[in-house]
Amino acid sequence: MKSALAALRAVAAAVVLIVSVPAWADFRGEVVRILDGDTIDVLVNRQTIRVRLADIDAPESGQAFGSRARQRLADLTFRQEVQVTEKEVDRYGRTLGVVYAPLQYPGGQTQLTNINAIMVQEGMAWAYRYYGKPTDAQMYEYEKEARRQRLGLWSDPNAQEPWKWRRASKNATN
Repeated sequence: MKSALAALRAVAAAVVLIVSVPAWADFRGEVVRILDGDTIDVLVNRQTIRVRLADIDAPESGQAFGSRARQRLADLTFRQEVQVTEKEVDRYGRTLGVVYAPLQYPGGQTQLTNINAIMVQEGMAWAYRYYGKPTDAQMYEYEKEARRQRLGLWSDPNAQEPWKWRRASKNATN
């Protein structure tokens, strides 16, 4: 009887945790880990949620500008309380979302700023493409402007798209 009661309590606790951070809701939390230039871990109610920045694709860790993109994302978000606007959950269980963090602007004014956009505007990421088409028109405009100004990764005339780099790396190991 005691083990059945303990099991019931464990299930109830799990349900409370799952319900406390709904899969399709906006949330706030502290960034506790930067995995790469487009993926962070956010601590929400003592639960870590992996967030992939939606509509951008940053260079991979082993790729040119990969560590710079990761560092820039860390500079913008690490140990900051961020707001995440969820778009969906991907096949790996990551939340795809738009991340907003408080940034200080000239004059000392602080405001929540779209970090996904900053990464593309500064040339730290590409606008994400799905079957060759950008998933967000505004991100694509930011990318074109960063390219024009040769910002970040666009200073390298041989910059390789992360999806092509991943494919080449996968083929090299097979």
